[in-house]
Amino acid sequence: MPSNSINTNAQSLIALQSLNSTNDQLSLIQKRVTTGYRVADARDDGGAFAVAQSVKSDMAGVVAVSEQLGGVKGILETTFAALTVVSDTMKQLRATLTRLADGAISADQRKAYEEQYKLLAKQVASFVDDAGYNGRTLLSINAGGTPVGGNITAIRNETGSLFTIEAVDGKDLKITDVAPANAALAQASFNSGGAFDAAETAISKALNTFGSSMTFVESQISYNSKKADAMSNGLGALVDADLARESSALEGIKVRQQLGIQTLSLANQGPQVLLGLFRN
Repeated sequence: MPSNSINTNAQSLIALQSLNSTNDQLSLIQKRVTTGYRVADARDDGGAFAVAQSVKSDMAGVVAVSEQLGGVKGILETTFAALTVVSDTMKQLRATLTRLADGAISADQRKAYEEQYKLLAKQVASFVDDAGYNGRTLLSINAGGTPVGGNITAIRNETGSLFTIEAVDGKDLKITDVAPANAALAQASFNSGGAFDAAETAISKALNTFGSSMTFVESQISYNSKKADAMSNGLGALVDADLARESSALEGIKVRQQLGIQTLSLANQGPQVLLGLFRN
């Protein structure tokens, strides 16, 4: 091919190819700087993008599970709070029962203690019935003859693993017997394992059960949070751009672009040089 031609300017073609390559690199770096991602879409790195999408899906699952577990925690905290108040009220009931077992108290005093016993028993029942959260309760009750509440089955991780918190029958936590009519009956209630002792035992067992469940849920929430953080860090290492590095590269590419433009301009002057030969 002739080195001096107005039809084909080889120097210009080489300069143009080099400038196009520089412009492509500049566009890529500007995309990274603008988005903050080294892999913003599948065109940047198909394999890394596919992995990133999978990780993002898992992270969304972990976040959703944590939100659901927050609701379960709310139910447990409400139940635990109710049972704590019930347990404290049972202490007052036991004190009242102890006073009723004293044969030296007067009839008026006994009547007052019997009334106190009845009021405290009603308080226990109301605390049990009110232990609801967002329409759910773990202390099963009967509302108009219809059972309300029951076991709660929840998701604990993004893979759909389940766990169950078993409900407690609310009627077992209530005091159904009336105040003892005399000291002998009051004393007998301490020794016979009656309704009071049965309710107290059921309350203690429920506190232990739900306390353990609450510890488990809190631990799972904490673990999921740390897991989401770890996944986020891994995702960042996979797709995030190193902006300090990209900034340095950007300056170099700009210089190369300017040089490419100048080189192309010089190459395009070749035909003009040939034209000068004919002017002489």
